[in-house]
Amino acid sequence: MSHDPIVTTRAPLEPAEVTRYARHVLVPGVGLEGQERLKAGRVLVVGAGGLGSPALLYLAAAGVGTIGVVDADVVELTNLHRQVIHTDAGIGRLKTESAEAAVHRVNPHVTVERHDLTLDSTNALDVIGPYDLVVDGTDNFPTRYLVNDACALLGKPHVWGSILRFDGQVSVWWAGHGPCYRCVFPQPPPPGSVPSCAEGGVLGVLCAAVGSVQSTEAIKLLLGLGEPLTGRLLVHDALRQTWDTLTVRADPGCPVCGESPTVTELVDYADFCGVPRPGGRDAGERVPEVTVREMVDELASEAPPLLVDVRGEQEREVVSIPGAVPVHLDLFRSGEAWSRLPRDRRILLHCKVGGRSGEATRLALAAGYTDVASVAGGVIEYVRQVDPTLPEY
Repeated sequence: MSHDPIVTTRAPLEPAEVTRYARHVLVPGVGLEGQERLKAGRVLVVGAGGLGSPALLYLAAAGVGTIGVVDADVVELTNLHRQVIHTDAGIGRLKTESAEAAVHRVNPHVTVERHDLTLDSTNALDVIGPYDLVVDGTDNFPTRYLVNDACALLGKPHVWGSILRFDGQVSVWWAGHGPCYRCVFPQPPPPGSVPSCAEGGVLGVLCAAVGSVQSTEAIKLLLGLGEPLTGRLLVHDALRQTWDTLTVRADPGCPVCGESPTVTELVDYADFCGVPRPGGRDAGERVPEVTVREMVDELASEAPPLLVDVRGEQEREVVSIPGAVPVHLDLFRSGEAWSRLPRDRRILLHCKVGGRSGEATRLALAAGYTDVASVAGGVIEYVRQVDPTLPEY
């Protein structure tokens, strides 16, 4: 479906900018008018990570005049295989700061607006409001639903992308013009059922494939070019090197953009997605925990506990705590773990940082185990406090 340009104003170009964008100006449908619309455009990129990296760089190179970037994280070494906007020199810096410097290296004519914060229901409308559209490069379900609902309430399109391992997806969600994210994905998956990139990994170059499509869609929307991915879901399989297109439609019963919406303001998206709170939502849900130091002391005692690693094989290949026995979290969920774990011995459970081991601990307690605890901070905290010669991930 064709559409009118989102940006209706124009910002005059300096002679040096005309030269810079000359190959754009020569493109039918862009021209000088389109390039001036791009300069007047305002795009918010949520997440300066794997998808945000190519999006930020290509939007800047294309001449989008104002680019906002939202991220509260700092650059880590594990980011660099896919987050190409950052470098070794940026490790420890705010991602927004690193991204701003990279954008200005690409195009000094672009204005960067940094939002050094975590987007949530208290600030999303204010942050998103001044922009023409949003490019969603987030990697968690609460923020995806938050961005969707905020954009739907504001009447703005957002270009969404998702990646995991070798697979990617892209679409344009735009309430009133096609489906929103909730129309197609009305409920989040159960917590823990879909691994994050930190748990399941991602092929670094996949970010370039999906992020560049997001950039293309953003520019098309700004200029009213071609047919946006509104009403279509693009699915990429890097191993087969295929792109499949699925038709998706607006849901008249959608709680956000349907005929009788029930979501008329932003909600608690961590709660909506069932994300466990640290220590549980109340005292009754708290799980027993030990620190890494306490774990080391217990393991060195005369009656050491059984240390259980609930992560997957690929994670254990990166780094493991010596002596830990692998029992995947899925086996706790299915109940198969109970035939593998003793009931007459203390058990300590660990994962990467403590979330999955906390879930496993709750399941073990519910199954009747009485002397079980989660290792706070997991293997990452073990590396940092006990053996810094080991790699992190």
